[in-house]
Amino acid sequence: MAIELKTKIPGPKSVALMKERREHVARGPFHATPIFVARGEGAMLEDVDGNKLIDLATGIGVLNLGQREPGVTKAIHDQTDKFLHTSFNVTPYESYVAVCKKLNEKTPGKFAKKSFLANSGAEATENAVKIARVFTGKKYVIAFEHAFHGRTYMAMGLTAKDTPYKAGFGPFPEGVLRVPFPYAYRWSPTGSAAEGDVSAQAFEALVRTLGPYANDIAAIIVEPILGEGGFVALPPTYAKYLEGYCKEKQILLVADEIQCGFGRSGHLFASEALGITPDMVLTAKGLGGGLPLSAVTGRAEIMDAPGDGAIGGTFGGNPVACRAALAVFDFFEKPDVLPEIRKKGAWLFSQLEKWKERFPAVGEVRGLGMMAGVELVKDRKTKEPAKELTGAILKMACERGVVALSAGTYGNVIRFLPPLTISQSELKEGLSVLESCFKELT
Repeated sequence: MAIELKTKIPGPKSVALMKERREHVARGPFHATPIFVARGEGAMLEDVDGNKLIDLATGIGVLNLGQREPGVTKAIHDQTDKFLHTSFNVTPYESYVAVCKKLNEKTPGKFAKKSFLANSGAEATENAVKIARVFTGKKYVIAFEHAFHGRTYMAMGLTAKDTPYKAGFGPFPEGVLRVPFPYAYRWSPTGSAAEGDVSAQAFEALVRTLGPYANDIAAIIVEPILGEGGFVALPPTYAKYLEGYCKEKQILLVADEIQCGFGRSGHLFASEALGITPDMVLTAKGLGGGLPLSAVTGRAEIMDAPGDGAIGGTFGGNPVACRAALAVFDFFEKPDVLPEIRKKGAWLFSQLEKWKERFPAVGEVRGLGMMAGVELVKDRKTKEPAKELTGAILKMACERGVVALSAGTYGNVIRFLPPLTISQSELKEGLSVLESCFKELT
């Protein structure tokens, strides 16, 4: 399939629906595009006006396997023919156990593990903090600058960016400490990844200021690759440093793989790419293949710390979502899947690096696998963020048939989250459209 535009974007039906949306839906939920979707297939979306667009956003990294992946769709249909819901807390079902078993097998680490299922990434974050505090008997949690961990209260407390995620919603839960993330491009004139060493020094300096509270840290939570923060990958040396520090101080290391997990980095989990073994791994987005499902997976003794009924929820681990997740795991069992993702990701980065050579507005290209970020700046020397240019490029791209998103603390990163199953021709066409927007606007 290819881009096919039958109307100006947004078309008349989308315009009419947006008018109704403004009348009936709360203002808070944002829209990256002005179109309303009618159907999707693989990497393609068709809006209500019949326009066909290439999707490089995948519902904010949810549809790693694309729209309506056959195995996922079949699993959903099979489950809806049986039953929709019972609540695992009332009458349990096999698929919940099967998903937990798969997570325990596939997340990094050869030790005994257990898992807990919820609905959203924020719920996984909340429950990870609860579990860490119960297990350790400690109070504080260390999070990072540029981090995003969700929109519920504990998750907002861990999230760094104030507007729009936190402004006006305080006070937030106590017990969150924040340390610098090794964002080398903005820390160093050279953009060297060795800035991870500086991050380690800053981390230790903060811990020294805590005095006796330094012994009251339950967990460190970190995204192996920043998501909303701008697609900055944690340097492997710093990741190993954090792992070692946590072991030495008996602190739990929690990897938030909600956006970077399930093949996005070219590995099933980004922690594998960094060579670390977290005590707990948080997953969501790609786990459910398009349905709401999240998980906390960790060392068995940690996960068993809360008593019966202490964690749970009515909808967590819904049977339809669980069947979809099992189909996702089946997809990644194919031996050629991850090597193909890495190959496709290498091609993507080779094209984006050419943009850096051609367009002065491109300050840095970064990420891992099929999770790529292009940071735009007004001037390469000052590195002043080009937020307005980023928005203008994405708007023009949508008008020409490509759906993509921005990211970053400064709103100046174009993020590439194409389906991992996207064809080479579709990916090439999508990049060609975005490149034409760069040419016209820069």
